[in-house]
Amino acid sequence: MMASRANPDSAAAPFSARGLVPQVAERLPSLDPADPNYVGDVISAILKVACEVRSSDVHFTPNETELNVSWRIDGVLQPVAVIPRRLAPNVAARLKVLADLLTYRTDVPQEGRLRDCEPDVEMRLSTFPTLYGEKAVVRLFAGSGRYQWPADLGLPDDLQQRLLNLLLETAGALVITGPAGSGKTTTAYACLRELQRQVGAGKSVVTLEDPIETVLSGVSQSQVNRAAGFDYALGLRSLLRQDPDAILVGEVRDRETAETVFQACLTGHLVLTTFHAGSAAEAVSRLGDMGVEPYLLRAGLLGIVCQRLFRALCDCARWTDDEACRLGYPVSQVRVPAGCVNCNGTGYRGRLLLAELLIPNDPTVGRAILDRVDATQLQALAVNSGMNSISRRVQDAVESGKTSPAEARRVLGFRDVIQSPGESHPPAS
Repeated sequence: MMASRANPDSAAAPFSARGLVPQVAERLPSLDPADPNYVGDVISAILKVACEVRSSDVHFTPNETELNVSWRIDGVLQPVAVIPRRLAPNVAARLKVLADLLTYRTDVPQEGRLRDCEPDVEMRLSTFPTLYGEKAVVRLFAGSGRYQWPADLGLPDDLQQRLLNLLLETAGALVITGPAGSGKTTTAYACLRELQRQVGAGKSVVTLEDPIETVLSGVSQSQVNRAAGFDYALGLRSLLRQDPDAILVGEVRDRETAETVFQACLTGHLVLTTFHAGSAAEAVSRLGDMGVEPYLLRAGLLGIVCQRLFRALCDCARWTDDEACRLGYPVSQVRVPAGCVNCNGTGYRGRLLLAELLIPNDPTVGRAILDRVDATQLQALAVNSGMNSISRRVQDAVESGKTSPAEARRVLGFRDVIQSPGESHPPAS
């Protein structure tokens, strides 16, 4: 199955697959390279298996001699296959046809939604010109039967109940933060479905997204169109004249959108939105840096959820008291990955969602927001007022063997996102 490295365009080996996922290798031998639909069949096989293994992204990356195919599973990019360099333009063109994009424009980035690929799985394509041709990335969103409700997300029990209580409020902003790929949009959709379930048809629920990632029944969903001048700020101002009760804003990216979100809160609307930040306290600080006035933050914020995704250890993981494996975590023993058939040799299977929830109703925290204290001090005050931080939850997960120190460091690094005097943190190694 492996193509010759010396001659990647060899007709005897038109396609090679690395054996990380046996399903791919099993399906490729039946494909006929002489068939005019060969490239399309190869793409279909890869995307189908990507859905089966619950990949979040599939990368088609050209280089000088070949087109490398890899996919991201549980947050980690893994090599899948190698396609001869001569077929790279055909692969990019086929993907663009599926997404209704312009095949002849190879010099500019394009984005679109893939049609008729896999049922119940939303796929979006992004192409980008590189030195050796177009790189294409297909993002796969969770099927309609997964992660429907907050209870499906795996949130800590104490945080989940407080989050559900916030959804009962009639006004204010619930901000979901974290780095790219931490599941912010999935959590936002689950909250919106829960809100619908609670209020039924008694409230008008609308969204403004870029792009619409999942279709929600009974919700008026809109998508921004920057080429036409229809951006988040303009769309949100217009939506406020549509008599909404609850609004999902896909992402706060600029000062104007942020200010409009918090003005909407003060005029009696419940707003859910996502925002890139490393911690809940950092989100407050960054929103202030964007120009949102402290009084708007204090009056408008219902809560800030900051979340991270960690790979969960497979059942094959073993316990060890080796100090080198603890990576500085103050625990007596830890579980480390081993690798088996069930986890494809990675030692991990599935993911663990860990989060913190900052609710600024504590007088000390509220005063700190008004005083524009820095993120480090705000984090310490929030912890002292009862917030269970991500750092603490990660240490508990390592100690209980749910994940490994190596995985915790991969996600958080060797320094906590926010160093809090009010907490005991693992020292940097």
